[in-house]
Amino acid sequence: MPGTAARYVCGMTFDDNAKLGGGKVSKRGRNVGIGVGGGIGVIAIVLIGQLLGVDLSGIVGAGGGGGSDSASDEVITGCETGADANANIDCRIEAAAESLDAYWAEETPALGAAYATTNVSLFTDATQTGCGNATSAVGPFYCPPDQRIYLDTAFYDELRSRFGASGGPLAEMYVIAHEWGHHIQNLTGAIDASQSGATGAASASVRVELQADCYAGAWAAAASEQPTAASDVPLLEPVTKAQIADALNAAASIGDDRIQESSGGAVNPEAWTHGSSEQRQRWFQAGYDGGAEACDTFSVADTQL
Repeated sequence: MPGTAARYVCGMTFDDNAKLGGGKVSKRGRNVGIGVGGGIGVIAIVLIGQLLGVDLSGIVGAGGGGGSDSASDEVITGCETGADANANIDCRIEAAAESLDAYWAEETPALGAAYATTNVSLFTDATQTGCGNATSAVGPFYCPPDQRIYLDTAFYDELRSRFGASGGPLAEMYVIAHEWGHHIQNLTGAIDASQSGATGAASASVRVELQADCYAGAWAAAASEQPTAASDVPLLEPVTKAQIADALNAAASIGDDRIQESSGGAVNPEAWTHGSSEQRQRWFQAGYDGGAEACDTFSVADTQL
């Protein structure tokens, strides 16, 4: 998959000459025989896991207990410059991770928490995590016990072919930025507030997902001015309107209402766990316009969510 997604890059996203430090993204060897189990259908998996996967009950580790993270990670290599990130999906994730790390190291204290980094594990088909066993059907997710993000990059093809997203590099990075947002919520304690099991358009689950979308928008706005530990210039070039449109399109493509419609069912807000397409786009934009401190989705009234 390193060469697969390069064809989707439209225009340069990273400064070709910016230096990457490496070490934020690793790959796991293929784990054979790990299954989701539990008899859950694909649509149910998508509805619960969708893109983001905070609540993985019944999916990650289903039928298999908590699981143990016995898989070995190998740090990706060959990602040295922004040019590498523009040409290679793995390096693009590495560059995004380094940019996110630099942004949140500065921003998290303002949210009342001490910052600790996270990392990204790329896998194919299935893997073991501290949250249990998971397959690619779950989609990208953040595992709080590991404090780690998991992603099968084939998801980006799924995002386009199955969910109808327009794609583009910022849309790919939005996925990582959203999951990094869950890591920030783990540090601030916001994830704990989403575990009641309640669903609905104004539920705590939806609020935590919309906040992660908002955090992704906040990073996207700041990334073109944020140097990293390895580079004295920002990795990202100024974000274009077309790239923002791609990110918003990705957010809309995996809204609960859009997923329900695509599965042939009626739109049922009472079952929502991640928010509607409109909500997800609006909160991404709120973060983009107002920064991370504009992302308090827990204090707004139900009608304003």
